[in-house]
Amino acid sequence: MGQKVNPIGFRTGITEGWKARWYAPKAAYGEFLVEDQTLRKYIDDKLNRRPPSAQIAKVEIERTRNEVVIYIHTARPGMVIGSRGADIEKLQEELEDLIDRKVDIKVIEIKQPDLSAQLVAESIAEQLKKRASFRRTMKQRCESTMAAGAKGVKIICKGRLGGAEMARKEKQTLGSIPLQTLQAHVDYGYAVSRTTYGTIGVRVWVYTGMYGEEVAEEPPGGGRRPARRGKR
Repeated sequence: MGQKVNPIGFRTGITEGWKARWYAPKAAYGEFLVEDQTLRKYIDDKLNRRPPSAQIAKVEIERTRNEVVIYIHTARPGMVIGSRGADIEKLQEELEDLIDRKVDIKVIEIKQPDLSAQLVAESIAEQLKKRASFRRTMKQRCESTMAAGAKGVKIICKGRLGGAEMARKEKQTLGSIPLQTLQAHVDYGYAVSRTTYGTIGVRVWVYTGMYGEEVAEEPPGGGRRPARRGKR
């Protein structure tokens, strides 16, 4: 089961919060759901799919009686906010025109992009699009994620790797990924690389420790304790 279930969906409502937080009567539920999807797609197309990418990993939506609050988690907050907040105001106006409601945007900075599974997956997909060697790219990203303090990382690429005639799967793993332990903080990301010879799917799992013992709370140097020396 742990091999097939999306780790975020598996933990939602138990140790992970919801990405959309609102309540609606039955008549309005469908409309709000479509609105959420429209907002997410517009933000992704405008800020992630056009170079230079703003590296947005997650979009959370909250609804109150009067307005829609959007939390944008990004590794490059300056690109979302713009000079003196000009870009974020323009984006806010565009989203208000799109759904015809009052919108408030809040930007949250991702301090360590190498520990965000979605950002790692997006960067690998971008490298594959530029025809980089998939094995070298996967290995480099694994090593940089572990160097950032992760306790485990797994990357799977599927498709016509290297332009091969037959599609196949390639996997790289470092450290441990406890997929069935709900108390383990496992981040999951998925990205698609659209190359000239077909699409390649990239999936990334990043394990940063048990909830409450994440990398941010650990000492520098990956949080590893020095080994005890025995008596000579």
